Amino acid sequence: MSHGHSHNHAHAHEDLKGRNLLISIVLNIVITASQIIGGLVSGSLALLSDALHNFSDVLSLIVSYIANKLSKKEASIHRTFGYKRAEILAAFINAATLIIVAILLIIEAVKRFQHPEEIKTGLVIWLSLIAIIANGASVLLLKKDANSNMNMRSAYLHLLTDMLASVAVLIGGLLMKFYQVFWVDSVLTLAIAIYLIYMGYDLLKTSTKVLMLFTPDHIPVKQIVKEINAIEGIKNVHHVHVWQLNEDEVHLEAHIDFYKDITLSQFDEVLHNIEDLVLIRYNINHVNIQPEFRKSDDKEVIVQD
Repeated sequence: MSHGHSHNHAHAHEDLKGRNLLISIVLNIVITASQIIGGLVSGSLALLSDALHNFSDVLSLIVSYIANKLSKKEASIHRTFGYKRAEILAAFINAATLIIVAILLIIEAVKRFQHPEEIKTGLVIWLSLIAIIANGASVLLLKKDANSNMNMRSAYLHLLTDMLASVAVLIGGLLMKFYQVFWVDSVLTLAIAIYLIYMGYDLLKTSTKVLMLFTPDHIPVKQIVKEINAIEGIKNVHHVHVWQLNEDEVHLEAHIDFYKDITLSQFDEVLHNIEDLVLIRYNINHVNIQPEFRKSDDKEVIVQD
């Protein structure tokens, strides 16, 4: 089964993704440095927590940038899949760091809540405004690719949550400036942390499933087996494996037992029917079938290898 690709368009799009990530990295380094200095000078834990989150953004964006570059490398004898899973691994790392940062923020917020300190609110307000603008620009740069690529979505989520965190810090700074309610700094830090866990968990779960070679959620294995079994000449479908290699590739591997000792050309015709069936109905675009006739092996659909 042949697949057509527009290589020039694909390379141009990959270059654009890489450039957008690089711009976002530079913006976030500037924000992080400013917020660390500002947080130490002002005494704001919320601003320091936002700086820590921004620092995790810098790391996640660098990981995403490297993964984006690696994913374009061609396969070789020692890496037959190339680096196609680099972006999935980057998504996993980024999601994990979101949750780790959130736990650290919760610990610090609880400590500060017990001992609230006076904060220089002017610096908090101005730095959070700058962070909102810079992160907002980064979010717009990555938004287009976030819908179709797990790695870009992980980077996008980091930046989006940080922009929202900066909005919360700004609101907190205004409340502290005009109402002197300094405990709100700890409350906002807790809110930011809980939101980070909420945003990171789903991506962590999804990327873990891909890395563990779990069957994609949208693939009904039993239904696929039933439909393949209905093809003329097929006696049994067994040893089935379905996994997702990366964002674009879903693989199906199975053993098929035939009623008759068919020729290679007859098998090829059956194979094309199976490929068309699973591609059109389930978007499975890589199929590997092992044909069998009177072979005494386990005929169960799922077999522990």
